Amino acid sequence: MSKVGIFVAGLVLGVLGVLAFAVVAGPSMMIHEHQSPFGLEETVETISQNAIDNGWVVAGVKPLDKSVAKHGGGKILPVRLIDVCQANHAAKILSQDDERFVSVMMPCTISVYEKQDGNVYIAHVNAGLMGNLFGGTIAEVMGGPVSEEQNRFVDFAHD
Repeated sequence: MSKVGIFVAGLVLGVLGVLAFAVVAGPSMMIHEHQSPFGLEETVETISQNAIDNGWVVAGVKPLDKSVAKHGGGKILPVRLIDVCQANHAAKILSQDDERFVSVMMPCTISVYEKQDGNVYIAHVNAGLMGNLFGGTIAEVMGGPVSEEQNRFVDFAHD
């Protein structure tokens, strides 16, 4: 095989390897899930209080399961969406036109839900990884203080 053929084969195998890694590891890297030691309402309250204690505002807690049922989706296990925001972090990003598109992910949402196994779980976006994908001020804010503070909100559930 020629050097060009070896290069092309190596390139193709490398791309396929990266894609396979992204498919297998991507979801667990982008979203963190932890089992809570508490019930649903106590987990929501603990996260909400931890957010407030760290200088964040709890913009609301939405009962997603009730909304799904109300709009014809049927009955599902409980799901609560906790919307949290920290005004100084948001302002650093939203004050720049080139980075304002990230508003689609604001406020930050932490999900608390029950699974069929009867346990309560917490899920949140890996803000550090997400921020670093965008670079600039987004990486500075999301990859630093947002990630660190959100991890503190749920540290009671870390393994």
